Amino acid sequence: MRASLHRLEAGERCWGAECLLHGFGAALLGLCGTASWWLHRALGGAHGPGPLEFAVAALAVAALGLGLAFAFEGPALFRLLPVPGRHFDFTP
Repeated sequence: MRASLHRLEAGERCWGAECLLHGFGAALLGLCGTASWWLHRALGGAHGPGPLEFAVAALAVAALGLGLAFAFEGPALFRLLPVPGRHFDFTP
């Protein structure tokens, strides 16, 4: 696992990791669509939203944000970015 992360941080191409991360993004977008559909069906009545509806709405928003990031960027999310010289050193 550590070797895979080092390859992703270095920017080396790994087709398996790219397919896995893009597929994970697509799955999250599917989860977002399913949660949105369920919310549409659940809130169709005359009652107000309850705690379950708020939790599903939060899940849908989180799945949308993460799904778009993983689907479009994929392994580029894990590349190291240079820190400008005027800032302190950051080592994760």
